[in-house]
Amino acid sequence: MLKSEYLQRVYSQVVTRDPEQKEFHQAVLEVLESLDLIVDKHPEYEANGVIESFVEPERIVSFRVPWVDDAGKVQVNRGYRIQFNSAIGPYKGGLRFHPTVNLSILKFLGFEQILKNSLTGLPIGGAKGGSDFDPKGKSDAEVMRFCQSFMTELSRHIGQFTDVPAGDIGVGGREIGYLFGQYRRIRDAHEAGILTGKGLAYGGSLARTEATGFGLCYLTQEMLKCMKNDSFSGKTVVISGSGNVAIFACQKATELGAKVVAMSDSNGYIHDPNGINLDVVKDIKLGHRGRIKEYADRVAGSTYAEGFRGIWTIPCDIALPCATQNEIDGEIAKTIVKNGAMAVAEGANMPSRPEAIHEFQAAGLLFAPAKAANAGGVATSALEMSQNSMRYSWTFEEVDAKLKEIMENIFHNAYDASVECGAAGDLVVGANIAGFKKVVDAMLAQGIV
Repeated sequence: MLKSEYLQRVYSQVVTRDPEQKEFHQAVLEVLESLDLIVDKHPEYEANGVIESFVEPERIVSFRVPWVDDAGKVQVNRGYRIQFNSAIGPYKGGLRFHPTVNLSILKFLGFEQILKNSLTGLPIGGAKGGSDFDPKGKSDAEVMRFCQSFMTELSRHIGQFTDVPAGDIGVGGREIGYLFGQYRRIRDAHEAGILTGKGLAYGGSLARTEATGFGLCYLTQEMLKCMKNDSFSGKTVVISGSGNVAIFACQKATELGAKVVAMSDSNGYIHDPNGINLDVVKDIKLGHRGRIKEYADRVAGSTYAEGFRGIWTIPCDIALPCATQNEIDGEIAKTIVKNGAMAVAEGANMPSRPEAIHEFQAAGLLFAPAKAANAGGVATSALEMSQNSMRYSWTFEEVDAKLKEIMENIFHNAYDASVECGAAGDLVVGANIAGFKKVVDAMLAQGIV
């Protein structure tokens, strides 16, 4: 419950304006609960309407996306771009192609992106976009035609100094390539800095594919070291999901000495008590876009079960939810705690419901929220933008070293902020306040009200 009357009014206005946007309400309330600890010390926030501005996007673009399927039939989807806040840099955030995409989900993602991007220390604002188009089951030609139609409209709203999209769920290297190709044709210019997550042949960065998963593990390792004098070494890890984030979190956790025993997709999960054979997962998911259940047919001693949430019944020391938002509710969190976990770090965006976070923190688990823990992807996207501006490419090792430093700094900035506001070790509070302060200082300095 919010104590500040000012914050109560702000949240009430958010809910009243868009009563159906539950995911957005959830994201806003979490941040306002953190700001409750500091808002009374900053009367300038209310005097200048700063938080009212902070929770309202600067711009929402909505458009139709007509495209022709392989049968020659015209299909029409909806496209969106939420340009949320550009106080510290051009809008930056991914594009999501998934049937569940709507304004509530994109606003929650864009809002989280403001704070996540601020925490990286790099000059990038917050945005998100996408479409209710589902690339699953579509041919390459259908995906290409959709992407070309989508970019035809989006191109007028973006630019390397205005808004730089990237990938997200449903938008990988294939989709980024088609989007970039259409932008280049429309603009008649090779503006490499307009999209990130590009292929290496046309301006992409080494380590970008691995960045979110690697970054998740770098921050988790620093959290374990500084708060528990511990590490991944010898730990059992469960990772939900089997996309890029999960795959490369599995790789890095294994390199750091852990044993990953379970992964999942939207249908179900695999359990391999001997440790996940990542080469098999990569072949299934990156090689031919298959289903995770194939793993059990190929690896002796492993099992598959339907229902992706069942993965959290498997005991582990460290839980890395990397699938989707709100996958862990209060009951699942109790199971994770009961089974002996010591740490949870979010690789997906907002995978833990508020009651789940409460269970983790009440039990004394280390908990790293998504806006801090999964910031490695956008951080490396910003490094890709830097390389594009310089017409230069760093080595994998150079990018990886910069990523590791950024993630360790994010942990310390969040931890230090939690100490300063009297909530030592609460990284949810620390990440929210550290990210917010940088943005709001820029807003006040620029007269953005």
